[in-house]
Amino acid sequence: MSVRLGVMASGRGSNFLAIQSEIEQATLDAEIALLISDRSNAPALKQAEKRHVPAKTFPYDKSDRAAFEKSAGDAIDAAGCDYIVLAGFMRILTPYFIERFSGRILNIHPSLLPSFKGLHPQRQALEAGVKFSGCTVHLVTTDLDDGPILAQAVVPVLDDDTEESLSTRILKQEHRLYAEAIRGLSSK
Repeated sequence: MSVRLGVMASGRGSNFLAIQSEIEQATLDAEIALLISDRSNAPALKQAEKRHVPAKTFPYDKSDRAAFEKSAGDAIDAAGCDYIVLAGFMRILTPYFIERFSGRILNIHPSLLPSFKGLHPQRQALEAGVKFSGCTVHLVTTDLDDGPILAQAVVPVLDDDTEESLSTRILKQEHRLYAEAIRGLSSK
């Protein structure tokens, strides 16, 4: 059963591209029905245009997050999305949006949750001296980087790792893991 995805991205869109690539290779039975960005200059928008994926931009104003979330939510509903995939979306969603799409919002975080929530998890991992890090796909709840875990991938932390080198290796696993988690949802 093919699932319709709404992808939300703020930046370059590497996870969006990885998911779209799996769809184009017919290894993921899904369709990206809509890409939404909060930034009109996000490289993800250009990537969506190149791949003929419908995309919309809704400006994000910290003083009126509700306006962004209502517009984005209405567009997601109009596109008939089964799930929302946060792919480098750098905003914290309000309870209104999370409850509106309860159990249907996925996020990927570059750590083995519940460890190292929030910003700079790779730096947190290095500072803690852990031997393993990784990434987690989870359902979004009103608690930051929380919610039921759908999939995880482990990445060893090397003695000479920097935040950048660890981030690069984790990102490779993110690209694989996100599609795997979506595959699991589409088989339900």
